[in-house]
Amino acid sequence: MTAPKKLFIKTYGCQMNVYDSERMAEAMGGQGYVQTQTADDADMILLNTCHIREKAAEKVYSELGRYKGLKAAKPDLKIGVAGCVAQAEGEEIMRRQPMVDLVVGPQSYHRLPEMEAKTREGQKALDTDFPEEGKFDKLIARPKAARGPTAFLTVQEGCDKFCAFCVVPYTRGAEVRRPSDRVLTEARDLVERGVREITLLGQNVNAYHGHEGGLAGLIWALNDIDGLERIRFTTSHPNDMDDALIDAHGDCPKLMPYLHLPVQAGSDKILKRMNRSHTAESYLRVIERLRAVRPDIHLSGDFIVGFPEETEEDFQATLDLIRAVRYGSAYSFKYSTRPGTPAAERPQVSEAEKDDRLQRLQALLSQQQRQLQDEMVGREVNVLFEKPGRMPGQMVGKSEYLHSVHVTTDAAVGEMRRVRITASVTNSLAGELVGN
Repeated sequence: MTAPKKLFIKTYGCQMNVYDSERMAEAMGGQGYVQTQTADDADMILLNTCHIREKAAEKVYSELGRYKGLKAAKPDLKIGVAGCVAQAEGEEIMRRQPMVDLVVGPQSYHRLPEMEAKTREGQKALDTDFPEEGKFDKLIARPKAARGPTAFLTVQEGCDKFCAFCVVPYTRGAEVRRPSDRVLTEARDLVERGVREITLLGQNVNAYHGHEGGLAGLIWALNDIDGLERIRFTTSHPNDMDDALIDAHGDCPKLMPYLHLPVQAGSDKILKRMNRSHTAESYLRVIERLRAVRPDIHLSGDFIVGFPEETEEDFQATLDLIRAVRYGSAYSFKYSTRPGTPAAERPQVSEAEKDDRLQRLQALLSQQQRQLQDEMVGREVNVLFEKPGRMPGQMVGKSEYLHSVHVTTDAAVGEMRRVRITASVTNSLAGELVGN
């Protein structure tokens, strides 16, 4: 028998890229590839890239440079770049790194098998179109292999918001939603394979309208799937948190009490310049309504400091908003320009000011995160165990609030157990089984 070809995928960035990498691996599995955890023995290397972080393209070129020796030693090795950097850079990637065999954007990865076949014939393959046929319609069905207890499930892609700092509308395209019947079929398939928690994904997931009642309607439909224990969703826009979705946080038993709801800034002036289409006050009203239906909900957010024209007064408004909300976790970044976005052409805040503001903002967020973690001590939570811990006999899982919890137990991966929290440590909690 011919040995299977080996595929190495390196995934950058968001949860959607993790999902996309899984589907690309499945697509290539139909061509005889199996995944490997190292590039050294791969027959094909695929970088699934993200364009959100600063100097994203340069980091990809640097990573490609590390594979020159592998390519020289193994001329038949195929190297591809996928994802948002591929969409943004296109054939420039092949010009700067001629050893790259294929470049594919995030809306075209269902065409990977035919692109790989072209490279085997000695041709280069480039596809950064926004094809009329949906990639989800063209991808092969997931194989029936067992899965871990948690999984991502993309329900919506692209964004129509056009925030002034963001490249997503240009790299992922306009909002596209998957029909709910296909989402529900994929969810049932995941549950059959051992998944107990599903996180619904979208660049603007709460704008989903592929089911009657929108995202809330889809969540209620998922709630009826036997064997599915937990539902989460990310990432959301404040303007799309409608009454039905807010009410679901209070009424739907399987929807977890955790929400990632990016605000980006607390200054209305900066929010307007960002084209966010919400105010600090409207954001806080959404938080109030959520806490009215689910008082124990834990909130996560995104923040950008040093956006063009941000003053110290604007920054203080952001700190005030953070104090008002109390976040359990958050992602925070210095603003960095993205070519082609409106904010890139505006007067920039100095790097020194950005650094100073980011440090102060992160200090406040870290303080809040630790306080909220400390408040969990003594409480009982349900933990879905995902993997063994570092210590003998230890397992690690997630609480309803997405805290990592370490427990000494003989529970297996995929089990849900009641746990009393005994300690709060850096970025995680420790606990003991209730009744043991």
